Amino acid sequence: MILNWILAIGSAALLVLVFPRFDLVWLAPVALTPLLIACAREHRWAWRFAFGYAAGIVYWFGLCNWIAWTLAHHAGVSDVAAWLLFALFCLAKAAQMGVFAALAGVVWRSKFALPAIGALWVAIEWTHSYTGFEWLNLGNAGSDMSFPLRLAPITGVWGISFVFALLAAGVASLILRRPRLQILWMLLLPALLFFPDVPAQQRGDVSAILVQPNIDDEAEWTPELLRSTEQQLAFLSLSPVVGGEKTQLIVWPEMPAPFYDTDPEFISMVASTAKTAHAPVLTGIVAHAADGAPLNSALLMSANGNVISRYDKVNLVPFGEFVPWPFGLVTRKVSDEAGDFEAGKRVVVSPLDSHRIGVFICYESVFPSYIRKFAASGAEALFNISNDSWFGKSQARYQHLRIVRMRAAENARWILRATDNGITAAIDPAGRVIRAAEEYTELSARMRYRYRQDLTFYTKHGDWFVLLCALIAAATLTSAELPGRHRP
Repeated sequence: MILNWILAIGSAALLVLVFPRFDLVWLAPVALTPLLIACAREHRWAWRFAFGYAAGIVYWFGLCNWIAWTLAHHAGVSDVAAWLLFALFCLAKAAQMGVFAALAGVVWRSKFALPAIGALWVAIEWTHSYTGFEWLNLGNAGSDMSFPLRLAPITGVWGISFVFALLAAGVASLILRRPRLQILWMLLLPALLFFPDVPAQQRGDVSAILVQPNIDDEAEWTPELLRSTEQQLAFLSLSPVVGGEKTQLIVWPEMPAPFYDTDPEFISMVASTAKTAHAPVLTGIVAHAADGAPLNSALLMSANGNVISRYDKVNLVPFGEFVPWPFGLVTRKVSDEAGDFEAGKRVVVSPLDSHRIGVFICYESVFPSYIRKFAASGAEALFNISNDSWFGKSQARYQHLRIVRMRAAENARWILRATDNGITAAIDPAGRVIRAAEEYTELSARMRYRYRQDLTFYTKHGDWFVLLCALIAAATLTSAELPGRHRP
């Protein structure tokens, strides 16, 4: 029994080591192996759930401990309350790994155990998008591995998660000396050789200026500070333009500053900058819905100073832009807005010269099925504006970049990412970081990219692989539980 607890916690530790700040991605194919061995050794489902639940607590604590810092520094709660809320978060999110472990023990009884465990992991992993908080999927570790990354344009990140979980189950089978028929499923992996390779690296043929203003997220905003910040943004935007090449777009990030669509001076400054630079300007802004509720938005201003489009963020951050009930009784939002942000209603694809672009805001990058809608709607390049200063100097900003990289690979699109203080970067259609700006520095950087019109299979069809995995997992669980079935 003690060994099973050690194995479960060992898996949690390996999963934490896979992602930033440690970034030991080569551990991804074996990270689940210890937990799977514990599940195979234990025949009581309640104990298997307990092992998985304990692993889940340790995993979420190690991966997302930056949440406690964010709550303490930006949500108006004490350090004690922040850690208490984070502990409750870990206790809630750990349940999914508990369910995985409980069911994995049943799946082990099947001759299809390896692919079924991979399918079960994917099906459980997918539920995070609908249970309050989504962050890193296991498959995100594959953004630096060109071999499994071949699956991203076909299955999305889910196919890579499947491969890593299947490999972990294969290694567990070898250690447990399971029947050879089970282990033969490992022979499926060389089939990846027949999938198209990731896009070759190319130099961008157009450029955008990404502005990183490095604004203090705890500043006390006065009219004077607001106007000087606007001047700073204009200066950073225009400096690279003077005597330079044609600029396709100037991009300002989502910022911890009260820039409102109702502020005529700010709107006038954006328009003036666009006219002077002879280039459109994309900026984060607080807009307002018809009922007056604030919206976290991205405003695109033409080179003539006219509004081209506005995108209102659809997927809001729990505790950042709204407070789920009943947590509002003990904390306020990270944002200083008077009321909860209201969610946008639709994807917006905007014209830019003879091309079309899509813009998504900060945390929205964690939803693969949502980001694909921009490319499916005709966006030939994607832009991500973000305010990662809420993360402080934690591992979260590097985790966030890894997530955005997978969205680029899934949709075979360039993604240009503008942030307040980092990580501002240009990412190519294979998820490579072509260029990244220095963090915590006031700067503007000219970054190149390309437009693409081709659509990947994942862009066209979305989470079809998740549905397939759910069916495989359900069928295997059902057959393993049928009367007359015996454990191998």
